[in-house]
Amino acid sequence: MSSQQNSKGVVLTGFYQNNEGLPVLITGKDEEEQTSLLSRRTGQYNIHSRAKNAAGNPPYNRSSSQDSLDELSMDDYWTELQHIQTSRGNDQEVPEEVLMKVPDEGELEEEWLKEAGLSDLIGDQAGDLQESIVLLSTLTRTQAAAVQKRVDTVTQTLRKKNRHHQVPDVRDIFGLPSAQSGKISSANRTLPAGTSENGKQDVKSDGQTIIACGNDKSNLDTALSETDINLEISFSEQAAGLKEQSKSSEPHGNEDDSLLPNFKMPQDKTGTTKIGDLASQDMKKVHTLALIELTALYDAFGIDFKSHKAVKIKIKESGLFGVPLTILLEQDQKKVPGTKVPLILQKLISHIEEEGLDTEGLLRIPGSATRVKSLCQELEAKFYERTFAWDGVKQHDAASLLKFFIRELPQPLLTVEYLNAFITVQKLPTRKHQLQALNLLVLFLPEPSRDTLKTLLEFLQRVIDSKEKNKMTLNNIAVIMAPNLFRFKGFRSKGGEQQEFAMAAGTANIMRWLIKYQNLLWLIPKFLMNQVRKQNTENQKKMSKDRAMKKLLKKMAYDREKHERPYRSTTKTDALQGVIRVQAPQFSKVSMAIQLTEDLKASDVLARLLSQIGTVAIKREDICLYEIGGNIGARCLNDETYMKDLYQLNPNAEWVIKSRSR
Repeated sequence: MSSQQNSKGVVLTGFYQNNEGLPVLITGKDEEEQTSLLSRRTGQYNIHSRAKNAAGNPPYNRSSSQDSLDELSMDDYWTELQHIQTSRGNDQEVPEEVLMKVPDEGELEEEWLKEAGLSDLIGDQAGDLQESIVLLSTLTRTQAAAVQKRVDTVTQTLRKKNRHHQVPDVRDIFGLPSAQSGKISSANRTLPAGTSENGKQDVKSDGQTIIACGNDKSNLDTALSETDINLEISFSEQAAGLKEQSKSSEPHGNEDDSLLPNFKMPQDKTGTTKIGDLASQDMKKVHTLALIELTALYDAFGIDFKSHKAVKIKIKESGLFGVPLTILLEQDQKKVPGTKVPLILQKLISHIEEEGLDTEGLLRIPGSATRVKSLCQELEAKFYERTFAWDGVKQHDAASLLKFFIRELPQPLLTVEYLNAFITVQKLPTRKHQLQALNLLVLFLPEPSRDTLKTLLEFLQRVIDSKEKNKMTLNNIAVIMAPNLFRFKGFRSKGGEQQEFAMAAGTANIMRWLIKYQNLLWLIPKFLMNQVRKQNTENQKKMSKDRAMKKLLKKMAYDREKHERPYRSTTKTDALQGVIRVQAPQFSKVSMAIQLTEDLKASDVLARLLSQIGTVAIKREDICLYEIGGNIGARCLNDETYMKDLYQLNPNAEWVIKSRSR
């Protein structure tokens, strides 16, 4: 099957035009993209070089403290870009040009509120605010300010259009019950005198005190070194408290891999939580909170955070290359149920690794263009039939196919909506803030994009691990992969040559950070976890107070009993004696009584189960101790979780050992 066949349907992929020299969608062949490309790849230019046609002003001076890659390393970027343009030059498909309207600010902010689940704060839907009240009651001051800013912008836009809706004020929603509403006009005033902005008492909802995420602001980062990163306190709160102190406080020179700091985290006794450890209903809350938090972080530094609404273009509805991830995974799951990463990408990676990662120039040296094109066509026809002969595929050809797969996705792996937000990360003042922003961006990527990105980054790190032999360092890999990840089909950099250089070096740096810090980027910060727990607690309180929900609650109680009752065996006597009951229904009919001690970890509980069942059929890495119920949906516990500390955080939880969710 040809890669050009089945070009039907539509997918949201495109950018609104902007004036910052960031990517915008093009739909035809752009001759300007290839002009002076050969001169760029010689290495004589860098991010601070002056464009040839810009005369009259002195060139920029290079500083070792500036965040830029050296000229020789960027040479590979322009070489890779030329290979990409050459491969696309033979593409016979010429898409139609798409004209895009630049939205006004009010429309963008309205879309933001909708994605944040707060659209009922504006317009005609402002009557049912229960869910929004629960969410807003858990926000920090900076997060609440970010929401208020968007609501105010939409309100002003509606007034200009003479659409006089009764738009509620977020500060009013944060206030106390009506009997006391006259005393407090905003959430910020619910704090008693002397309490810090992110102190123990934050805001109130229905008379209940909401405990803020983290400690007093006076303690923000003061005991942490430059290589420590604090996940317990809202990033935006840290930025607001340390904005002046943090300016240029970290070195920015990074011509060598070793100059990137190695961040470490203080130990969290309640356990770290990774993406994939949480139940889906809690991950939805994380997505919303991460969006609000990232916006608040950008607001703290006066940086615009604007997602880009996509436009519709033709897409393929079947095949391997140039197919949306969602459609590709639907195809794959018919062959291998439960597939989360495209099978073709998995196979390309495994084939490259089977040939060994010691090959010099791996990913940098391109395969034969003729062979790669032929292999694409053959794979389209034979991959799912399992008749494709992988033995004849050369390693450099497979590497070229892998890059081709990534850049030919009709929607970029980092998504059209937030690709610009990834690029804007480089505007943040310190490496710590940049890393915090990337962490939040990864959290609200769609699951197919996030899982595929994770697989790609893990592979790239394994290539770098063999750098002594393959000569592919972190810098080398970053400049090669950046144009494939950020300059996908149909996009270019708008602006002059100098902006082109800035984007090249900027995206290469972001690529380096994604690879270098990938283990940290897939963690869910503790302050977000605390907010999720509070949302669950507040939801339970409101549901218990709503008499009109009695019938529905009865049915829900039955469903919970049906699924959870086998796990519910911790008695009040057990709790008073510091004992928890751990169920393992997949492996044993008898629960284990576990005495809580200061040093008891989740790994100790698992070890006890394995010693009792005495079978080698169960692999330690395939099972997990889960925290279920209470103020969380379900959470797979890290081995280093201290059980007594977690029990104190969630005393109503059930403890179940079962197979890991894959």
